Amino acid sequence: MSLYVRSALFLIWFAAVSLVLNVVSLPLLLLPRRATIWMANKWARLLLFGLEHIVGLRMEVRGLAPKGAALIAAKHFSTWETIALLALLDAPAIVIKRELLWIPLYGWYSIKQGMIPIDRSGGANAIRRMHAAAKRAVNAAQPIVIFPEGTRTNPGAPPDYKPGVAALYAMLGMPCIPLAHNSGLFWAGGFLRKPGTIIVEFLEPIAPGLSRRAFMSELQTRLETATNALLKASH
Repeated sequence: MSLYVRSALFLIWFAAVSLVLNVVSLPLLLLPRRATIWMANKWARLLLFGLEHIVGLRMEVRGLAPKGAALIAAKHFSTWETIALLALLDAPAIVIKRELLWIPLYGWYSIKQGMIPIDRSGGANAIRRMHAAAKRAVNAAQPIVIFPEGTRTNPGAPPDYKPGVAALYAMLGMPCIPLAHNSGLFWAGGFLRKPGTIIVEFLEPIAPGLSRRAFMSELQTRLETATNALLKASH
């Protein structure tokens, strides 16, 4: 079966699973948050199941996924990691663009799950709101996921880390766990999904208390080094 056919079949699987679960799960919005989190986890696992059995795209996890409250800084190549993190972590609060909350159904579920919206043009006020939402997530024992570059990038592109991750690191006073992966080689632009193995690697935490400059330097060095090694090994 050709790559195009497999990719098209997965797109149909993605749409069908998303439509059915989004509609059937609407009553869960009236129940405690855990019900919606459970649904999101099942949705993610079904999509990963489809990727493995339709496309031949598997996942390998290295390192230890944190349990409970944590700060995770992840590379962002594609939609894949936003799906996989819902399956790998328990009730993750992912920092997302505020505009995503305006999408019917998706936005409602994101709010219920405790996702953290950020207005990228909001300046200091946006950082304060992000901090307040992050504190609520910590109090609820949710791991917080932030993409340091703020948007998706292409594999091998020069890094462009934004200050939001340093703000969270300083304000929360928690270790930061870098998360490297190579999803961009398999889930790229368009609808093509390539067979292979996406490797997700939880790196050693960066201890709290570093200065902003030292933290950003350490995070970028660790995350880019590990990511580039995964990309190189997968070619």
